Amino acid sequence: MTHYDIQSIRNDFPILKSTVNGKPLVYLDNGATTQKPQVVIDAIAHYYTAQNSNIHRGVHHLSQVATDAYELTRTKLKPFINAEHEHEIILTKGTTDGINIVAQCYGKAFIHKGDEVIISAMEHHSNIVPWQIVCEERGATLKVIPMDEDGNLDLSAYKKMLNEKVKIVSITYVSNSLGTVNPVKEMIDLAHERNIPVLLDAAQAVQHIPIDVQALDVDFLAFSGHKMYGPTGIGVLYGKEKWLNTMPPYQGGGDMIKTVTFEKTVYNQLPFKFEAGTPNIEAGICLANAIDYIQTIGLDNIARYENELLEYATRALLEIPGLKIYGTAKVKSSVISFLIEGTHPYDVGTILDKLGIAVRTGHHCTQPVMDFYGIPGTIRASIALYNSKEDIDTLVEGIKRAVSMLL
Repeated sequence: MTHYDIQSIRNDFPILKSTVNGKPLVYLDNGATTQKPQVVIDAIAHYYTAQNSNIHRGVHHLSQVATDAYELTRTKLKPFINAEHEHEIILTKGTTDGINIVAQCYGKAFIHKGDEVIISAMEHHSNIVPWQIVCEERGATLKVIPMDEDGNLDLSAYKKMLNEKVKIVSITYVSNSLGTVNPVKEMIDLAHERNIPVLLDAAQAVQHIPIDVQALDVDFLAFSGHKMYGPTGIGVLYGKEKWLNTMPPYQGGGDMIKTVTFEKTVYNQLPFKFEAGTPNIEAGICLANAIDYIQTIGLDNIARYENELLEYATRALLEIPGLKIYGTAKVKSSVISFLIEGTHPYDVGTILDKLGIAVRTGHHCTQPVMDFYGIPGTIRASIALYNSKEDIDTLVEGIKRAVSMLL
């Protein structure tokens, strides 16, 4: 691959210079949230020192400055995911919020008694529970695409599930607990053959893989700012104009209205129809800085580097006796989940923390995945653009030390 200046990139993230329990921080919990580069941290401070004001409804200078900065993020998101229109981009609280908007609004308009909704066996709880709620409310049935032991979805079963009763398919692009990169383009095309729309949970994809919503022809796509080096409390829901125009709003309040009387309210145009109330302005503005940062490095460069690091980490971990990786699909991204025979993941994670190594332990909000494997949870190491081979080496040595203490 082309030169990837990992040390320069690491220098952009001040928290990576810190220590935990007297040890240099090795941060491998990026699937939960990513650390923030200095440019994002500076932008947050700049907002509160120079731009702080409510947006969209003020005529004074600060309001106009803040509004312009907030809307600039939408402008930058359009080419970032290659949306056709800016007004197809809804700014939300995060992926969970985006999925709930589609579940509730699309559900009210299009899902009725006897209908079906399809999700997959590897979904995050945020892409299970909202659809369970809608199906229960509407009298519909939730169908689940099965997966195999390697963590691959069963496409032949998926094809058989697609019928005239199915009103929407909602699937993850990249599994947060297995790392599987699903063949989403093929799955979207199969659904579209029956005029069924598809929502993609891209929370674990957008920071690792270039996404083109028009090339995918996806109907809805949701992701979070805090997993792509931006602030918490901000996310994105992309939706095709035709669907967003036919869906009722999610919440009522300021900014989502055109006119209000006690007799009738006329809703605002897109995208504001789905953006009720004062948003997380600071996070919305500073998401643009995270986008700029990612694009400065280049998602293609990031993907190549992270894939090399994932392969390096996989080889190194598999040399540890008794270690088993869960999620061995041929096409993976960013995540390695594993267990070590004779140990509990929480115990290993606790010892790693004492060594300054941050990993995630538990079910990772995918309890059905853990039930499928018959395990209580896993240890998950998830990588980002600033991780290094040295991080992986430290993790491997930390695991060996933990095993020596526990067994």
